[in-house]
Amino acid sequence: MARKTTDEKLKKIRGLKPKPRPKLGRWVRRQLLRVVSVAFLLAAFAVILFAVFNPPKTYYMRQEAARLGGIDHVWVRMEHIAPVMARSAVAAEDANFCQHWGFDMGAIRAALAEGGQRGASTISQQVVKNVYLWQGRSWSRKALEALITPVMEAVWSKRRILEVYLNVAEFDEGVFGVEAAARHYFGVGPGELTAVQAARLAAVLPNPKGRSASRPSPALRSRAGQIRDGAATIDRDGRAACFQ
Repeated sequence: MARKTTDEKLKKIRGLKPKPRPKLGRWVRRQLLRVVSVAFLLAAFAVILFAVFNPPKTYYMRQEAARLGGIDHVWVRMEHIAPVMARSAVAAEDANFCQHWGFDMGAIRAALAEGGQRGASTISQQVVKNVYLWQGRSWSRKALEALITPVMEAVWSKRRILEVYLNVAEFDEGVFGVEAAARHYFGVGPGELTAVQAARLAAVLPNPKGRSASRPSPALRSRAGQIRDGAATIDRDGRAACFQ
């Protein structure tokens, strides 16, 4: 009887097969999916949080503060910014701001047609890059930007997006936000900016370290004139309605 029991146990043991180990590729994919999921949830939480609370100084601001020994930055609410400044920023950087959901497909197609020689980033994308990500042109940053931008567009109002943009944009070396920029260049508060001053501030945005709103070059004067006309146009045709 004992012999029979032993034989049965040996058969069972021989019949057991070792569990297959998970393949390395599958394990890596699972871990990567977990990391991406956690990162996306954290980003979604931050998007919801900053819809109500003002974000802290951006990563780039902290870099510049460390390099320069400090920066000039004071947060200001949208109602304390001259409406013409908001319109000028939109006219300069993203004329279809009120008509897209974060990506301007027309501008993207135009940029591709020109071989990538012109930018196609919307104000929404720039806010995502400045507030949540880092500077640079890496594919990883662009991928995260593409994921976060529509989430932000779904949660934030257009007015909130523009408010944050005007408060984190760089207008000169170490000068961030329209409050600091208005006083730095013109000695006035952001609510007192004229159409000419607002257009000049908007004109320096693509290259703030190489341009001056108070000492404009002929090229910047010309660009500011175009922006001033554009700001008036989007006010007339309703393309500023979403943030005014």
